Amino acid sequence: MRIFKISLIICLTICFSCKKEQPKTEDIVDFKTAQTYYINHMSLANQYLDSLDHVGYKDNLSKYYFKCARAEFKKAEPFASYLNPEVGHRANGPALPIYKEDTGKVLHPIGLQKIEESIYTQETNAEDFKQEIKITKGLLQILIGDMQKRDLDAQRFFRATHQQLFRIVSLAISGFDTPVSHLGIEESATSLQSLLDVYKLTLQPTIITKDKTLDKKFISTVKSAISFINSNTDFETFDRFTFTKSYLNPITTHWVSIRKISNIWQPTTTDAFNFDANTFFETNSFNLNFFTPVNNRNPTKDQIELGKKLFVDKNLSANQDMACITCHIPNLGYADAKKASLDNNGNTMSRNTPTLINSAFQQSFFWDGRSETMIEQIASVFLNEKEFNTNVHQFSEAILKDSTYINQFKVAYGKMPKKNTDVIKALSAYISTLNSFDSRFDKNIRGEINDYTNQEKLGYNLFMGKALCATCHFVPLTNGTVPPFFSETEKEVIGVAYSNQNKILDPDLGFYFKYKEELHKGMFKTPTVRNVAITAPYMHNGAYNTLEEVMNFYNIGGGNGLGFNLDHQTLPFDQLNLTETEQQAIIAYLKSLTSIPEDNY
Repeated sequence: MRIFKISLIICLTICFSCKKEQPKTEDIVDFKTAQTYYINHMSLANQYLDSLDHVGYKDNLSKYYFKCARAEFKKAEPFASYLNPEVGHRANGPALPIYKEDTGKVLHPIGLQKIEESIYTQETNAEDFKQEIKITKGLLQILIGDMQKRDLDAQRFFRATHQQLFRIVSLAISGFDTPVSHLGIEESATSLQSLLDVYKLTLQPTIITKDKTLDKKFISTVKSAISFINSNTDFETFDRFTFTKSYLNPITTHWVSIRKISNIWQPTTTDAFNFDANTFFETNSFNLNFFTPVNNRNPTKDQIELGKKLFVDKNLSANQDMACITCHIPNLGYADAKKASLDNNGNTMSRNTPTLINSAFQQSFFWDGRSETMIEQIASVFLNEKEFNTNVHQFSEAILKDSTYINQFKVAYGKMPKKNTDVIKALSAYISTLNSFDSRFDKNIRGEINDYTNQEKLGYNLFMGKALCATCHFVPLTNGTVPPFFSETEKEVIGVAYSNQNKILDPDLGFYFKYKEELHKGMFKTPTVRNVAITAPYMHNGAYNTLEEVMNFYNIGGGNGLGFNLDHQTLPFDQLNLTETEQQAIIAYLKSLTSIPEDNY
């Protein structure tokens, strides 16, 4: 009997030990092989640059080697650019000079897009071209070093893959990645094939075990998307609407399911993306907390309600006749339909009132981008002698004419404030809720409804393609906050005229005020084009009254097309040469982006 008991104990101990030592799913996934895959392809990209260096920019093989280098880069881009976003962006960012705020120096354009420009336009020389290759190879070598030193794991893998899928929908098919060669359509197929290759190296065995049907659906969907791309890689005629709705959206939907079923990484709420959103066009695809200052994240319902009440209270201003709603009127898309806003004495100011809808999803505020957060922007309104003209560090006691504020502040913040800082935080909390991604466009691209017209589809395809609108107004936010990291909001020099007569350049220098750098003269933040149908007039100075006038401005080439001769204009084209039919189609698409938050006054 004693021997039996001992044997039983030993048996149970062995069983328990075996159970305890069973490998986790995370341990089974072979991320090391995928890491090697990424490193090898970045190394191949560098080798193709060696070949390009050898033949030079004038040789018949130059475009071939460039194309191969870019293809290899795209295969490695997810992991490489995830680990080092700054170097990844320099390696594959716009061929524009960059101003370094810390040194005050202007860096010349470098990277793959600069090499592309040199090869396809032939506007370079042999010495400069060699230097371009050398610097770009150096950037890729840094990325290779990063990938060798830092292991690929579940968190890095899922984040990096999500970012790469977003690059396809927003950057690759829009021409942002390859503005001269327009290789971005083909490269989207390359990125998708790379995703499939890495999936097979990592997650597939686990997914087959847990859901064989999902594995088959995912592979079939990716292959179908690649086939769709390969059937028409022409930049101008590629059907981006159909590709996104019918091919890419199912891929991202299946990918969310794969991540959940694999159960090896739980997303955080500190990323720009909501990793549980099936597509990039859902009402909750973006994580508001990522764009919100740390000291004002996750506001309570009471804080938001307090902000909503303060939004309409004129007692916040010194002369008690101006509130936020004075210039940001809900039924006008939270703009005011004026060429330029009015000050607290009724005089016209210099700039147009922008919409507040979706304004939370940016990294700079005001037309000149002088405020980095919404809290800072609202504080500036309080301090501005032409607006609220009050002190941020002194509580606006005039609002206490409404005694209900006392209880609301105590419930929202636990006390009555001594400064306007809590007032500003409450306003920011409320304004950050004025978001809407439920336009007809959104519902159609999500497949919830199917009433999009052929004209609107054409307009979207032009916006994302030939018209190059989406190379500055990044889809789906359609503002200048740059995907996939969303850490900066772009500013551009486009040369807006003083009025719709297009006779003289507007004298407003915009962002130039900050550093007095020539590069920044006339530079303004890229706003969202969502709700433009109800937020006329347009541009920072309200120069244009209609979307037709705006389209004409861009079609002829912006300020340079008007003859203003701007040395640093940043439009990615000279003239668009859009027909009247094409311009009207883009306008139809823009009108389909109207979506006002439901909680109106």
